Amino acid sequence: MNNRRNWLKQVSLGTLALGFSPFETFANPRSENYVYPDTDKSPILLRSNENPYGPSPLARIAMTKSVNSSNRYGWNLYPQLITAIAKKNNVSDHNIMLGAGSTEILDLVLQYSALNKGNFIMAETTYDYWTDPFEKLGLKKITVPLTKDKKNDLPAILKAIDSNTKMIYICNPNNPTGTICDREKLISFITEATKKAIVFVDEAYIDFTKEQSLSELTVENKNLIITKTFSKMYGLAGARLGYAIAASSTIGELSTLKSSPNLSVSIVSAAGALASLNDEKFIQQVYAANEEVKKYTIEQLTRLNLTCIPSCSNFIYFSLENYKKDFFKQLEDHNILGTKIYEENGKWTRITIGTMKEMQQFIAAIK
Repeated sequence: MNNRRNWLKQVSLGTLALGFSPFETFANPRSENYVYPDTDKSPILLRSNENPYGPSPLARIAMTKSVNSSNRYGWNLYPQLITAIAKKNNVSDHNIMLGAGSTEILDLVLQYSALNKGNFIMAETTYDYWTDPFEKLGLKKITVPLTKDKKNDLPAILKAIDSNTKMIYICNPNNPTGTICDREKLISFITEATKKAIVFVDEAYIDFTKEQSLSELTVENKNLIITKTFSKMYGLAGARLGYAIAASSTIGELSTLKSSPNLSVSIVSAAGALASLNDEKFIQQVYAANEEVKKYTIEQLTRLNLTCIPSCSNFIYFSLENYKKDFFKQLEDHNILGTKIYEENGKWTRITIGTMKEMQQFIAAIK
């Protein structure tokens, strides 16, 4: 513990010594890795729900310092990070497993669920890039339409469960719609659904809300698995660090499917994550900036007669049904990377919330 205090003290002193500029100057929305072949100008990245302000000052210092230790495994650092994560989520160290992003946790749970053949259930419009491996492992995908207001239809999902169901996936807040489940209704759903199958709740965007995580429910419910990530609010998408929260017995069973649990996380990523958890000021600034820019963007889209779904995240889901121009061509012509049409009925698409300057450029591009 003393070593951790000393390390954090060094990080804090390093931050003061560097004299970081105001919050907005942290923004690093573009990268030399994203350059169109016919131009020297890198695009505005509004497609992957990345945090344009991160990593935090403390994380940057910690990651830079840890590079010199990259010749060693992080045996001493991982337990410190797990303890910090457990404390944040009001669980014990035995309820946490680290992964190289929450995607690795998803992959691990699908392997676990596929030990016995059957099916899995999810909303028809949700984060689904992980589902192909599930089906290749022999599980059948069952989708349940969203409600009219673009939320997970929990009663319908509950009815869809059968004797072959192995897992139910709930993204909350949901990606790409940005909607969130009513907490009490979700708890009630979990209580019933976990009697029959694993419920996997993806809380990648929960930090962009004032909602409390469901992490504490995992302690007594071995069929509830929650995943969180440092990719979004903490601005460490490229560092690849996420984690599972589950009953200790479930973490133990998941661990048997990995040759070296927690070792897929680099020492640099772990150092950045640990420092991020101690930079509450930065997190509050990111939250406030996201809320301000989100409000501006929704107001501007509404003025363009585009229907927006109220967002509990760092992205906006809106309809292009009333848009007369070629939306994606407009983005391309202005060097902006967006996503796609997620629902043909209504022409629903999603845009990531960048900095105020980026969103002003986005609105100007589509006017």
